[in-house]
Amino acid sequence: MKKANASETLVRESLSLRDKKHLWHPLTQHKLHPDMLGIAKAKGAVLYDEDGKEYIDGIASWYTSAYGHCNTYITDRVYAQMQKLDQVVFSGFTHEPAVKLSEELIKLLPENQEKLFFSDNGSTATEIGIKMALQFHFNQGRKRKTLLAFEEGFHGDTFGAMSVSGLSVYNGPFEEFFIDVERIAVPTDENIESILLQLEARLQQNDIAGFIYEPLVQGAAAMKMHKAENLDRILVLLKKHEVLTIADEVMTGFGKTGKAFASDHIASKPDIICMSKALTAGLVPMAITSCTLEVYNAFYSDDLAKGLFHGHTYTANPLACTAALAGLDLLRSQEIQDSIKRIIASHQGFDLKIKNHPKVARTRQCGIIYALDLNVKMERYGNLRDQIFRHFMNNGVFLRPLGSTVYISAPYVITDAQLQKIYATIEDLLNRI
Repeated sequence: MKKANASETLVRESLSLRDKKHLWHPLTQHKLHPDMLGIAKAKGAVLYDEDGKEYIDGIASWYTSAYGHCNTYITDRVYAQMQKLDQVVFSGFTHEPAVKLSEELIKLLPENQEKLFFSDNGSTATEIGIKMALQFHFNQGRKRKTLLAFEEGFHGDTFGAMSVSGLSVYNGPFEEFFIDVERIAVPTDENIESILLQLEARLQQNDIAGFIYEPLVQGAAAMKMHKAENLDRILVLLKKHEVLTIADEVMTGFGKTGKAFASDHIASKPDIICMSKALTAGLVPMAITSCTLEVYNAFYSDDLAKGLFHGHTYTANPLACTAALAGLDLLRSQEIQDSIKRIIASHQGFDLKIKNHPKVARTRQCGIIYALDLNVKMERYGNLRDQIFRHFMNNGVFLRPLGSTVYISAPYVITDAQLQKIYATIEDLLNRI
């Protein structure tokens, strides 16, 4: 690490002070956590602060920068697009990046997906999926106003997304305003038969519009994982009763589970898929909600009111579409596919080494996502969690514990040496707590 000179120190302090004057950061109680670390640049799997200190980005900046930061293949493509078309209203107009992205993404999605609706972040992607499910039945004269969701699910921060999310730490002040949602347990080998019996009885009322779920991995629930086979049995039953299935692939999409989408592991394909985060490789915001032709046709009518009247100013922004197209090229490349396999194997080796450590309660892995639960009692956002976070940062590793859960979801371009440093820092933590 290079030593900061006086002018650099002044810049760092000035940035921190300026931040405090006006900025309100996400998921932050500013009275308890007033200081924000200034990041000056990023490249590959590394973040650099204003003193030049390096931090390996072990979570790809909330699962977005899947192909590494400032990837020139992506930035060069976006720069070229900036010279031709930066932004245009997507209502009444279209453009090459959006059309091309639709053609390429449909090839990658499960084969039942036919139509794409653009928005600008993960919450709006799920919000639109929820609205599609509710209006799908409304347009056909069915009174179905209830949604199903998993316990401990998380689908975003807008009102519909909050309604179907089961983590009350995020939802408390707003719950009395939510839409009608019922929750079911996440399936295990032990409870799947009970879930199916309860669902079969509940479905007889014919009032459930849709079921939204995070396939295979519940991210905000501390990377809680479930089997594809058990989820598939639930989806088959719901489809039998004409309940639309909505896969929230905002976190799991674009290679993280070892396949393009988590839904690729499951026989029963969703009616609707929600995408964001790695969609645009962490460069610019954008989201897409895809659906089957059957869903789309329920809105296709001579009756204007049956249309999906939802829109965002930057819908299908040409620069975001271009970033997404470049990201798809990289995802399909042999280099990235080999790297995904390398990371999966590396995690498996690390798991063999530490899963029986006395301070490890349990471990789990799905593709490049690896998680371990510490065998210690602690609050999700308590002091011990903050100490663990500081341990990682002090050692040049950016991991963001979810309570007692430490997880890795690094960029696909991370090197073996960088992975080993992450592992070593976790091992050091286990030997200290």
